[in-house]
Amino acid sequence: MKTQHAVVVGAGFGGMAAAIRLRARGYRVTMVEGMDQPGGRAAVFRRDGFTFDAGPTVITAPYLLQELFSLVGRDWRDYFDLMPVDPFYRVEFADGSRFDYVGDEKRLLEQIHAMSPGDVEGYRRLAAHAERIFDVGYTRLSDVPFSRVSDMLRVVPEMLRLGNHKSVYGQVAEYIQDERLRQVFSFEPLLVGGNPFRITSIYLLIHWLERKWGVWFGRGGTTSIVAGMARLMEEIGIDVRLSTPAEQIEVQGGRAVAVHAGGQRIAADVVVANADPTHVYGQLIPAERRNLRTRAALATRQYSMGLFVGYFGTRRTYPELAHHTILMGPRYKEHLRDIFDRKVLADDFSLYLHAPTRSDPSLAPPGHECFYVLSPVPNLQAGIDWEREGGPYFDRILEALEHRYLPGLRENIVTQFHVTPTYFRDTLRSTHGAGFGIEPRLTQSAYFRYHNQSPHVGGLFFVGAGTHPGAGVPGVLSTAKVLDRVVPAPLHVHPVPAAATGARAAVEVPA
Repeated sequence: MKTQHAVVVGAGFGGMAAAIRLRARGYRVTMVEGMDQPGGRAAVFRRDGFTFDAGPTVITAPYLLQELFSLVGRDWRDYFDLMPVDPFYRVEFADGSRFDYVGDEKRLLEQIHAMSPGDVEGYRRLAAHAERIFDVGYTRLSDVPFSRVSDMLRVVPEMLRLGNHKSVYGQVAEYIQDERLRQVFSFEPLLVGGNPFRITSIYLLIHWLERKWGVWFGRGGTTSIVAGMARLMEEIGIDVRLSTPAEQIEVQGGRAVAVHAGGQRIAADVVVANADPTHVYGQLIPAERRNLRTRAALATRQYSMGLFVGYFGTRRTYPELAHHTILMGPRYKEHLRDIFDRKVLADDFSLYLHAPTRSDPSLAPPGHECFYVLSPVPNLQAGIDWEREGGPYFDRILEALEHRYLPGLRENIVTQFHVTPTYFRDTLRSTHGAGFGIEPRLTQSAYFRYHNQSPHVGGLFFVGAGTHPGAGVPGVLSTAKVLDRVVPAPLHVHPVPAAATGARAAVEVPA
């Protein structure tokens, strides 16, 4: 009997998770990927003995990764290793003060008391509010499709009771008085592409998600997790075709029937796109197959900020650093207005500095250190000439890092390079070079986001940052969980090969 065939476009975390879940359900699965390596935004750069994760460096809700391996009878611990990170983030302020955001409540409250004694009780109430939002927004809704208006309407009353019509910053400010602490507890939406002054406060769930499951790092870098998932896909019989960019999704009778990639036509019963939905609808679906609703959606979407990411390795180490450091600039709200609204490249900046050799020295040659520094910037709608601006902008960042945090930095750099929003547009096919797809404002969340199951093309489904529930590793992995609810079971099951003899039995995964 012929088994049903699913074709997955894109080998990012969402695509790999979708392929594994579809394979676990009995589909025959083919994956096509335009890059020469899996991972998508989680690709890897290796230069001069240094290993640089290209994209995500923060792993939260690790049970979602563990769950994937358990679905096909494997134990994740045979494929990669996760290390806890403490502090979760060190936040450095322009006035020289510092706050270590940690999971241990006693240490957290002690730091709040030292910075602003009057905010201790306010934080307790804020954390309790974040937990309530988490229980609804994550526990109940993160893997539930929002395909109909009624799906949205049934949760609106609860969202209103939780204050989700307010912004993250606005909600935090109701509980916290110290401006520095307001920044500590409101910056996290930037990790999924949202402006804390505009994004719905449902994203306060990120705070409780980190408190509940911690912050982790893959030993060997995030690329070690990608490699483990790639090995699993090979073992369970997923046909992965790298350097095979999707050129078209063929639609017949209103239904996706094939993917054209790498000059080949690959027939499909189900197509799953782990790609920017705007790009898919606007470039991969033939123009004559785009209806009025599709064209209207493409014209009205608002996009997240761009990202400038600089990578550099040094011949000396900086043991005083934390693994993750958020370097707050002198302006918060106004700087975010420059990025999201004015779309100008400001003279100042706030930065995220990743120092993975604090946790895993093997990522750099002995006695060396590797870094990744990320600066939120306007997306390509700003018209910035990054070919001209990229180098000088990186120089300014390195100068600021040397002046405030990394003494002797520039004379000790042995390798450096950077990517700009043009990389996100040209290599990752992200519309306007947006770092996280469409912005997760209220009017672009849940039902108002691109749907996991296309309402316009039968047999076409979406995973990844552009669909529900959204960006970030937990969000992207959860988009693949939604598929279990919307993709029909195959008529004839293609069995998954058993684990090799001697492999550990799959462990039960905590919910």
